[in-house]
Amino acid sequence: MEEKQKLKKVEMARGKWMSYKRTTIVICSINIFIALYVLHSLYTSVYMYPFSDTQRAFKYTPQQIRKMEESIQLRKQLEPVELINVVNGLKNKLAMDEKVQQIPEHIKQKITDEILVTLKDVNANEDAIVLQDAVERWRREKLKEATELIHEKTSNSTISLKEARLLARTLGDNWAELSEEIGLWIPVQIINTEHDDKPEGEEELDYEVIAGKQLPLQCRAEVHTDYGGDAVRWGLTHHKESAYDCCMACLDQAKQAGPNQKKCNIWVYCPSETGCHSPDIYQHKHQECWLKYAENPKLNFKDRYPESYRNAHPNAPVIVPWMSGVVSV
Repeated sequence: MEEKQKLKKVEMARGKWMSYKRTTIVICSINIFIALYVLHSLYTSVYMYPFSDTQRAFKYTPQQIRKMEESIQLRKQLEPVELINVVNGLKNKLAMDEKVQQIPEHIKQKITDEILVTLKDVNANEDAIVLQDAVERWRREKLKEATELIHEKTSNSTISLKEARLLARTLGDNWAELSEEIGLWIPVQIINTEHDDKPEGEEELDYEVIAGKQLPLQCRAEVHTDYGGDAVRWGLTHHKESAYDCCMACLDQAKQAGPNQKKCNIWVYCPSETGCHSPDIYQHKHQECWLKYAENPKLNFKDRYPESYRNAHPNAPVIVPWMSGVVSV
C-alpha cells in the first residue's frame, strides 16, 4: 500500500510539473506573437503611412512647378561662374608653382644659362622650329646624361648623383612648368601656303596681297627684350592678338599722331599666356601691347634679368618674357 501511495504521489507531481511547463510555453508563445504584432504595426506606421501621406500632401499645381523651375534657373544664372573659374585657375597655378618651387634655385639658374648658350649658338634669324629643335636636343641630351648617371651606366659625368635625380625630374615630367617658370618662350612661326585658285583667264589684281601675320623687317622684333620709353598707349587697356598686330598699331599711331603728339617708335608685347613681369605695381597680362616713344630708345632688359635685380624682385623670372621692337617712323 505504501508503495502504491508513493507511486501515486510521484505521478501527481509529474503531472503538476508538466502542467507548469505547458503553461509557460503557452504564455511565452503569446508574448512572442504580441511582440511581432507590435513590431509589424510600428513598421507599417513609420515606413508605409508617411510615404502615402507624402504622396497626397506634395502634389504641386502647374503654376507652383513653373515658379520652382524659374527659381532654379534664376539661381543658376546668379552663380558667379567667372569667379569660380578664376578661383580654379588660381588653384591650378598655385599647385603648379608649388611643384616648380621644389626645384632648387641653382638648378634653375644652371638650366637657364645652358639654354641661353644653346640659343646663342643658333642663328637668331632662324625660324621658331629651328630654335625649338635646338632647345629640345639640349633637353634630351641632358636628360640622357642624368638618366645614365642614375642607372650607373656612366662615370664621366660632371654632375653629382643628387643633381642628376633633380635634372631627370625637372627635364622630364616638370619640363613644361619649368619653361613657364624661367620665362622660356619661343615665338610660333605661322606658315602660310599660297594657293593659286585664280580662275583661268582672270586678270591679276593690280595690288599685292600679303597673307599671314609674319613680322616685317620694319618691326625689328627682338624676343626676350624690354625697351623703355614714354607710353603713348598703355598696354593695360590695349591688347592685341599677336606681336604683328602690336607693331602695326605702333606704326598706325605714328602716322595718325598730330604735330604736337609723340609718335610711337617702340612697341612692347607680352606673348606669354601666364603674363609678363615688370617692376611696377601692375599685373601685366597676356597680349598687352605697349606703344612708347623715346628720342634715344633705351634697353631695359635683354635675354635675362640680372641676378642683382632678381634678388631685389623675387617674383621676377630668369628670362625676360617681353618681346619688343624699335621701328623707324
